[in-house]
Amino acid sequence: MTDQPLSEAELDALRALDTPTVCNALEIVAPERRAIGFTTTPLVCPRPSLPPIVGYARTARLRSMRPAQAGVADRVAYYEYVAEAPGPTITIIEDIDTQPGYGAFWGEVNTNIHKAIGCLGVITSGSIRDLDDCAEGFQLLAGNVGPSHAHVHIVDFGGPVNIHGMDVESNDLVHADQHGAVVIPMSVARDVPAAAAQIIEREAIVLGACKAPGAGIESVKAALAKAAEYH
Repeated sequence: MTDQPLSEAELDALRALDTPTVCNALEIVAPERRAIGFTTTPLVCPRPSLPPIVGYARTARLRSMRPAQAGVADRVAYYEYVAEAPGPTITIIEDIDTQPGYGAFWGEVNTNIHKAIGCLGVITSGSIRDLDDCAEGFQLLAGNVGPSHAHVHIVDFGGPVNIHGMDVESNDLVHADQHGAVVIPMSVARDVPAAAAQIIEREAIVLGACKAPGAGIESVKAALAKAAEYH
């Protein structure tokens, strides 16, 4: 299995799946990651109707409670990093303040900048604002919603981050939707759609039996047995 960036068709196959289904598929193709690699506490998603996004992580850390000190990251250099290949990208920003989300980095301006440089959305433990004015189609998953940007600034970028239990490295492949996010190891990324299809077919057997007229314990048991034998 190659670690080369996915083709557009391969990305489309992953976009066709919701994030819980991707997590289910990873239990088959990467069983050692069954309990790691995904967000484990809730994120605010003001745009739940947007389709899933799949992209390569651009990681950063920020603070907002106090003014920036000498030596913090240059904002333009950060934007250049986000725009680097491979794409499309998803920005993953950890808020490292003692009160995460005190000030919002994400609003009308930054969502439009990031969309313009190839970013599909943000996953952050910090806050978001300007919800009605954020870039069209730009997905937002955040720790909270707030009104002010306070002293928000990027501390550094390109290193490891943790967002609500999900450890992410720069350039990791990430899948996200209204449910949260998960890192897909590149070594198994191309195997996920087939595994997901197998799971969906097995579930359809059980769901069909549950929804059929006259459904009961015997028909459910028969469906469970049939699904267990299905390959």
